[in-house]
Amino acid sequence: MTNEIAPKGTSNLSRRSFLRTGAMAGGIAAGGSLAAPAVLAQSPMVIKMQTSWPASDIWMGFAKEYVDRVEAMSGGRLKIDLLPAGAVVAAFQVLDAVNDGLIDAAHSVPVYWYGKNKAASLFGTGPVFGGSATTMLSWFYAGGGKEFYDELTQQVMGMDVEGLLGFPMPAQPLGWFKNEVNTAADLQGLKYRTVGLAADLMQSLGMSVAQLPGGEIVPAMERGVIDAFEFNNPSSDMRFGAQDVAKNYYLSSYHQASESFEFLFNKSFMEDLDPDLQAILRHGVEAASTSNTATAMDNYSADLQKLQDEMGVTVHRTSKDILDAELNAWDTLIPTLEEDPFMKKVLDSQRAWVERVTFYELMNSPDYALAYEHYFPGKLKL
Repeated sequence: MTNEIAPKGTSNLSRRSFLRTGAMAGGIAAGGSLAAPAVLAQSPMVIKMQTSWPASDIWMGFAKEYVDRVEAMSGGRLKIDLLPAGAVVAAFQVLDAVNDGLIDAAHSVPVYWYGKNKAASLFGTGPVFGGSATTMLSWFYAGGGKEFYDELTQQVMGMDVEGLLGFPMPAQPLGWFKNEVNTAADLQGLKYRTVGLAADLMQSLGMSVAQLPGGEIVPAMERGVIDAFEFNNPSSDMRFGAQDVAKNYYLSSYHQASESFEFLFNKSFMEDLDPDLQAILRHGVEAASTSNTATAMDNYSADLQKLQDEMGVTVHRTSKDILDAELNAWDTLIPTLEEDPFMKKVLDSQRAWVERVTFYELMNSPDYALAYEHYFPGKLKL
């Protein structure tokens, strides 16, 4: 399949036409011969999916894990043409492209739609009340989050899209700094890259914030546009060349501690598929979520060690002083967010979920750090 873009408004129509004629052909075959299904089997439905990631990012591999599972489960009836950021549109433009039918699907994160509506940032990069990304992904599917997200994207924003979340990301590092930052005062005046509500949060700590897609971060650092940044994880950061422009890497932060990937589909296109193919696309997110978690744990940990041992990076834990300052900044920011009625009801729902679920999680979890220190003494340097 080529990457040529059909005129706006024609993509969904042509695909719906294909589905209708395919269904008619299947009906003729059922009443007549067995030849037509064999022909149809050679012509899978091709889904054009673009990510928000450069081709070199490990997250393209994560998206490929979804592609592989969907194609295998569909028995060849679905094929996904997976494209990196920029192949059709820029990284932050895939929502519009899916809505307009320029692409059928996207692999991204809701925080990238912050510029359209700040509430999008609540679905993974909002205030941290104590729940992890796993806690908040559970809220999305079992606590009403999916219904809120449909309301936001389809009713408030008026988009013809459906978003599903998968892969609860480890908490994002505070990021990369040329010099050590040991207190909140050390952050003041720094030009820093982050996205979404984290930009509002870090600005309130005295930083000057630029919201940039991943592929632009290191060039911006080299040009002096920014002098500190975060993206997401050791593997992506290393592939960007973060270690070439800064040597102090700070893990743990409350600015983006509960994010998941978004698997975004054109809603009309999805609804025109046969029910079993819709189910494969939806449940494939769950399968990829498990696979992505395993891949992340393997690669993130190995690449963190490589950054330390081979690339001269000093890995730090973010100080309690900075973490406390982040929580206090959230306390100041939340009331302003709650002036919006939609954001207020989402935040109320999240707080109620975290209060109940995280109580169980924390009460039930043993102190894993204690066990780790028992078997690997002196490594944590807490």
